[in-house]
Amino acid sequence: MKPLAQFGASVVLATLATLAISTARAERADRQQAVQLEADKVTVDDKKKLQVYEGKVILTQGTLQIRTEQMQVTQDSEGFQKGTAIGGEGNNGGLALFRQKREGRQDYVEGEAERIEHDGRSEKTEFLGRARVKSGLDEVSGQYILFDGKTENYFVTSGPRGTQAVPGSGERVRAVIHPKNKVEATSTKTPPATPSSREETKQ
Repeated sequence: MKPLAQFGASVVLATLATLAISTARAERADRQQAVQLEADKVTVDDKKKLQVYEGKVILTQGTLQIRTEQMQVTQDSEGFQKGTAIGGEGNNGGLALFRQKREGRQDYVEGEAERIEHDGRSEKTEFLGRARVKSGLDEVSGQYILFDGKTENYFVTSGPRGTQAVPGSGERVRAVIHPKNKVEATSTKTPPATPSSREETKQ
């Protein structure tokens, strides 16, 4: 399974409140790693190429990890996989959780939603219901988030599956976008001089 990464953004349309976000790359080496799955129960249907994992499901592939209550995995004739993670009651507040290391960095991309769907062929990942994705200091949330792994863009809406929220519902897209140089400026800022260093300067 292949997902995610960072933000830069623009808000579009007042009521629909959609957000398109350019991204940084997730850890590409994960694609070459074996997929490991843990669950309380597994059902396999070879004829339908369907696998269903239930009960505290953990999927790991390199730095990628998904935790959920139920996961369904299907495979087409060409070997491409589709995966659906469903939070379920009693599991992390009913949310499926996603985490993956960013390419060439030490921080992670983290996401959550009631349902997460990933299509290996199109390289698109959808977060549905109470969706939130955080990358570094940046964060975006809404009822629906679509990440396109090929174009590395996000599309976020206040209603389900790209729709407008019902008027009066209070649902909105919310985003926190930090300046790109904020972290760099903090890490390169010169520390204040200590008493000993000031004495050396005078000499």
